[in-house]
Amino acid sequence: MYATCLFCNKPLGQNEAVERFPIGRRLAFDATKGRLWVVCPSCERWNLSPLEERWEAIEDSERLYRSTRLRAATDQIGLARLRDGTELIRIGQPLRPEFAAWRYGDQFGRRRRRNLLIASAGVGAVGALVVGGMAAGASIGGFGWLIFNATRSVVKGNLQSMAARIRTSDNQILKVRLGHLSETIIDRGEGSPISIDVKHEKGRWRFDGAEAVRVASTLMPKVNRYGGTKQTIAEAVEALERRKGSEGYLESIAAIASRVTRPSVWGHETQENGLFGLTRVQRLAFEMALHEEAERRALEGELAELERAWRDAEEIAHIADNLLVPVAVGERIDQLRGAR
Repeated sequence: MYATCLFCNKPLGQNEAVERFPIGRRLAFDATKGRLWVVCPSCERWNLSPLEERWEAIEDSERLYRSTRLRAATDQIGLARLRDGTELIRIGQPLRPEFAAWRYGDQFGRRRRRNLLIASAGVGAVGALVVGGMAAGASIGGFGWLIFNATRSVVKGNLQSMAARIRTSDNQILKVRLGHLSETIIDRGEGSPISIDVKHEKGRWRFDGAEAVRVASTLMPKVNRYGGTKQTIAEAVEALERRKGSEGYLESIAAIASRVTRPSVWGHETQENGLFGLTRVQRLAFEMALHEEAERRALEGELAELERAWRDAEEIAHIADNLLVPVAVGERIDQLRGAR
C-alpha cells in the first residue's frame, strides 16, 4: 500500500476511519465502476488506487458515507466529513462534463485559494521590508530592483526552486527547476499522442509514450500553480469535451504545442515560453487530459504500469527526503529501525 502522491511525491496522509485503506485524509470513490482515489493534500491531484483491497475499501467508504449526517450532495456527487476529519467524496452516475467540472473545479479551486494566500503573505512580507527600510532611512531606489525581483519571485515563483525530480528508464534522477519549464517542449509522440522534451539541470531528456504522459502530469501542476477560476475551469472542461476526451485533446495540443512551447531566444527568465506558452485554458485542459489519459491506460489493464509509477514516486520521495539528511544520521536511523 503506497503512501506518497504520484505527482508531487508528498505524503498522502493517513486516516483511522477506513480500516482496510488507512491511506489519505480525503478519499473519492465510485462504487459502480470500482474506482478509489486518494486526493493529495499538497497538490490536490487524484491518485487512482490499483490495489486489490480497493473493493473492500469502497464498501467500507460507502457504509461510512451513509452513516454520517455531515453530508453535502448534488444528485450524483456527495461529500461527507467523518468524525476523525476524513472526507469522503461519493461519485454516483454523473454525465462526464458534470463529473469533470466538479472534480477539477474542486481541485483547481482549492489549489488557487491556497497559492493565492501564500502569494499574498509573501507580498505582504516584501511590503513590510520596504516600510522597515524606509523607516531606517534607506532610499527606496537603493534596493528597488531587489524588491522588484523579490515580489516577482513571490508571485510567479522562484525560478531556481525544484519543480520535480523525474526518474528515467535507466534510473537516472533528473532535477527539474521551475525555470526549466519555460524551456520544456511538447511535440507529437511515438506510440502516444504526445512526447515531451524536458530541460533539466544537466541538459535535456525526451520522453515518449506512457512516460511522456507521466512526466507531463508531474510538471503541469507547477505551471498551473494558481489553478483556475470557475470560468476558466468551465472553458477547459468544454475544450476537453469538444475533443471527445483525453486522447483527442492530447492530439490537438500536440498539433500546436511544438510551435507555442518553443523556448524564447531570451531564455527562460520571461516565463512566457515552454509549457507557459500555452494559454491558461489550454494549460488547465491539458492537465485534465493528462490525468484522465493516465487513468484510462490503468483501467484498460495497464495496472502494472501504475504500480511502477507508485513505486517510483515512493523512491523519489525517499531520495528527496535524504538529500538534506547527513549520512551518519541516516545510518543511525537504519540501525534503530533494525533494532525494532
